[in-house]
Amino acid sequence: MSATRTGTRRRSTLAAAAVVAALALTATACGPEDESDAKPSESSPAENDKSGDGKDTVGLPENLPFDLDDLKDWKDGAWKDWDPDGWLGDAKAFINPIIEDLWDRERMGDAEEPDRGIDEDEIEDEPAGDGSSEDEGVTDPTPSAVPAKQVPTSYTQSAPAHGKVFFDSPQGQMVCSATAVKDPKNPGKSNLVATAGHCVHGGKGKGWFRNVVFVPSYNSKGVAGPQLETAPKADVTPHGVWWADKAVTTDHWRGNGADSGGRGAAQDFAVLDVKPEKGSTNTKSLEETIGAAVKVNFGLPKVTSMKDLTARGYPAAKPFDGARMFSCTDKPSRVTIDPNEPTMYRIGCTMTGGSSGGGWVSEGPDGEDELYSVTSIGPLTATWLAAPRLGADAKKVFDQLAK
Repeated sequence: MSATRTGTRRRSTLAAAAVVAALALTATACGPEDESDAKPSESSPAENDKSGDGKDTVGLPENLPFDLDDLKDWKDGAWKDWDPDGWLGDAKAFINPIIEDLWDRERMGDAEEPDRGIDEDEIEDEPAGDGSSEDEGVTDPTPSAVPAKQVPTSYTQSAPAHGKVFFDSPQGQMVCSATAVKDPKNPGKSNLVATAGHCVHGGKGKGWFRNVVFVPSYNSKGVAGPQLETAPKADVTPHGVWWADKAVTTDHWRGNGADSGGRGAAQDFAVLDVKPEKGSTNTKSLEETIGAAVKVNFGLPKVTSMKDLTARGYPAAKPFDGARMFSCTDKPSRVTIDPNEPTMYRIGCTMTGGSSGGGWVSEGPDGEDELYSVTSIGPLTATWLAAPRLGADAKKVFDQLAK
């Protein structure tokens, strides 16, 4: 049931300012064509406040795709009544006001993994050309399954850049994996997180998910799922909960992505700009707080010449329970889901749902990990994973937040 509006709207200038301050409001539109919608008016706010709704007075643009009372309702509990046709139905807008203490360990434990299983019949079996020298349109032989291995604990030391993404969808609370990445515009002080597009947006004909957060080094000591209820909070969320302040994903995912199967997977990539749940208690950036971030490599190297890639994530579907971080390392091969879309990376791996969005890394020239992709899909048999190759389209998404 969607939240309903009752009574007369009375939004004085002071009330509007108080609401905006309380919500730590940020509006972000996805795609270059939407940037003008998020830009405040350059003329004097006081001179332009003719509507009496307070938006101009507090420096907000006239054409924001939401109502200030909508946001107040959302923080006051309307998020529980998810309705895609209700609160903020505009699919272009990502609005994520902080709801303090929403994501407690019980709610995190109840989060389920998105269904991204693909039937192998959807894969293009025939390689294009000679199948060896060209990457586009090629499908290499199916790799052997690589058993997922537990990442050594504590994660704050062994894999500090990696963690979990939690979010609310029309189906309930969901979970993915993600990786803190470097921001070239803010060296050493990045607040950027890379994950899959399907972990923040529903794809074709749908909108942005709600209450999106990143938890770096979730369950750092790797205790079993049942023990998480009594584990110290400092072990479950060692660096706190970071709320997505902004989010962008590819136009391709927004226009083609689907709940299951491979549609849109070839550009299933997203970036979050995050901030701590209690901003007043932590003035440091994400990168400073966790002591790590990974450089993103958009160079599109030839797959056949690449070294091993390591995928990390928190698989949640059986036989895993989503509590612990696992990894798979394998030499990447090529897989084509749709001949009209770019070829994807593929590695052997037994990780299941929940590992979606987890970073694929390899050692760069300086000896530090570089991120080449994020997990998008795998087969129902859970023997391999596939990920988009991050090129110009993905960099365009990244640059929108790295400005």
